[in-house]
Amino acid sequence: MCGRYTLRARLNQLLQIYGAQSSIEYSERFNVAPSQMVPVLKLDDDSGAREIVLMKWGLVPSWAKDEAIGNKMINARCETVDEKPAYRAAFKRRRCLVLADGFYEWQKQGSKKQPYLFQKKDSSPYGYAGLWETWKKGDQPLQSCTIITTTPNALVEDVHDRMPVILPERHIENWLNHEYDHVERLKSMLKPYPASEMKRYPVDPMVGSPKNDKPECVEPIKTQDSLFDS
Repeated sequence: MCGRYTLRARLNQLLQIYGAQSSIEYSERFNVAPSQMVPVLKLDDDSGAREIVLMKWGLVPSWAKDEAIGNKMINARCETVDEKPAYRAAFKRRRCLVLADGFYEWQKQGSKKQPYLFQKKDSSPYGYAGLWETWKKGDQPLQSCTIITTTPNALVEDVHDRMPVILPERHIENWLNHEYDHVERLKSMLKPYPASEMKRYPVDPMVGSPKNDKPECVEPIKTQDSLFDS
C-alpha cells in the first residue's frame, strides 16, 4: 500500500523533465494524503500533448453512484489491475503518472510503528504508474487517480509487503499512450524499482497525521537501526 508520499519539486522542474504543459498551481508537499488534489502527468485528450493536471487521489469509477468510493481506491494491485471492474477500463485507456519524489511506509516495532521515507538515491522526482477516471455528477466532472502497487524490493520488504510502482523513464511513452494496448507488456512494466537505486531513513511519527505537511516531516531522526538506514 502507498498511503502517504512527498512532492517537493517545483512545477517548472517537472515541466522540463517530462516535456509537459500545465496551468495548475501547487506548492511543495511533505505529506500528501488520500482524497487530496495531486499533480498527475497524462496526455491531453485532444492534442495528445503531455500535460500536468490536478486530480483527486482515490479513483472514482465512471459508473460509481457515490464519490466516497474513491476513499477505498487509492491503490490498485498490479497483479489484478487489468481484471478488476474498477480499474479495467482505465488500465486500457487512461494511464498516467502520479508525480512524487518519495513515499512513506511504517514498520512495526513492538507496540509502535516507525515511519520511513523512501526515495531515489539522488532524491530526484519520478512518477508512480497510475490510472485516472472522470466521474460526472451534474455539471461538475471529477478527475481522480489511483497509484499502482507491486511487491516490495529488498529495501522495502522488511517495512511493508507492498510498494508503489516507480515507472522507469524508458516505459513512460508507452505507459501514457492510450493507443498502446499490449496488456502483458504493460503489466511487465509494473515491477519493483531496484533497491540499489533507492535510499531510506526513519522520520518523525508526525507524518501519520495528514494535518502535518511541513519540512519537518522529511527530516531524518535517529533510531536504533539508523546505521542500516542509509
